[in-house]
Amino acid sequence: MTLKIYGTAASRAARPLWVAHELGLAYEHIPLPYLGGATRTPEFLKVNPNGRIPVVDDGGVLVWESMACTLYLAERFMGRDGLSLAAQTHAERAEILRWSFWVVTECEKDALIFLMHGVLMPAERRKPQLAEESLRHLAGPLRILNQHLQDRPWLAGERFTVADICVASVVAWLESASDLIAQCPQVREWLQRCLARPAYQAVRSMAKSD
Repeated sequence: MTLKIYGTAASRAARPLWVAHELGLAYEHIPLPYLGGATRTPEFLKVNPNGRIPVVDDGGVLVWESMACTLYLAERFMGRDGLSLAAQTHAERAEILRWSFWVVTECEKDALIFLMHGVLMPAERRKPQLAEESLRHLAGPLRILNQHLQDRPWLAGERFTVADICVASVVAWLESASDLIAQCPQVREWLQRCLARPAYQAVRSMAKSD
């Protein structure tokens, strides 16, 4: 059965889509938006009763929540020539799990506030004080990430894994926070390498056309 990924690429669905492109997976993309009621139809609520994207449908195996979708695809599938984004050792698994959970608990809320009030929302609706406060909150977590990257090129060690996708997909929301990113040179260099990957660029192109 066909692998399906629900959700516009201009949403958290970018995360599982990034994995799919890294691994060269064949899949059907159903680019539902998160606004306008598309996720509240009876048909979609059978797929995800929470009424949210993304959702991965792997032949009837349904996965909700963007990070769960991302980790599932990495564990479930191998890429061309045996490429794997999943853990190959217990040490890698520890890094993948802790950084994927860390970015949700320590970074995502504030990164999204900055993205909305500093970049995406119309100027008249933005609250600059919220954007500034969110960056203050993020300074500590980014220093921790910067320290971790001092002696390794990727989050789990010497190779790119799903941990880098999970964390970079959130930190990418801070691209325009140049002063904050400049304070963390290891994060800045790592993020540039993550976002330069062809798979990420493909998903970014999809987001512009969805």
